[in-house]
Amino acid sequence: MALGVVVGFPLLTAVALRHMNASASIVFTGLLPLSTATFAVLRARERPDRRFWLFAALGALCVGSYAWSPSLRADTTGVALMIAAVIVCGLGYAEGAVLSRRLGGWQVICWALALTLPVSLGTMALATTPDWSAVGVPAWLGLGYVSLGSMLIGFMFWYRGLALGGIAAVGQLQLVQPLLALGLAALLLHEPVGMDMVLVLVLVIGCVAGARHFSLRKA
Repeated sequence: MALGVVVGFPLLTAVALRHMNASASIVFTGLLPLSTATFAVLRARERPDRRFWLFAALGALCVGSYAWSPSLRADTTGVALMIAAVIVCGLGYAEGAVLSRRLGGWQVICWALALTLPVSLGTMALATTPDWSAVGVPAWLGLGYVSLGSMLIGFMFWYRGLALGGIAAVGQLQLVQPLLALGLAALLLHEPVGMDMVLVLVLVIGCVAGARHFSLRKA
């Protein structure tokens, strides 16, 4: 779980953003519900309705079609990195939810962060010393938010919710994430948001909404 959500997803997305803008990468997060549900079946033995997979596959097809469209400002390296990030993140979500049923949500993420701390410190020690004077206040505030809010507090509630409500079903709530992130990319980063990008997100959200409905049933 730690390799998926503490190391894999943040690292892969950070490198992917060197090959695409933030708004383009957001579209790929529409694949997270499908990835999470797949590992819910493999690791947690959940069995969603067959119609769930139909909607989930259609959503993935929408994202896949957009990934290879000329309007996406990214190269194949960025696309591959984002797909890999989605896969390892889905695995991390499912594994964390399974562990939370025994240990509790806040215990799981705290242990994950503690176990990966030596790796983080060792990597930072070996890395080239950055020019700290070039790092502005907004960057430090962003780092603080990611460290405390996104990487710690958010996961406490997320893993608890996955454990209580079912990984496949609750995982579909990630459909809210692309819309919020797209709005923030336009507002904070002043990145252009094309109508094709919005259309893909609307289609993906519709597919994920249908998948969530059928994920509440058992095959």
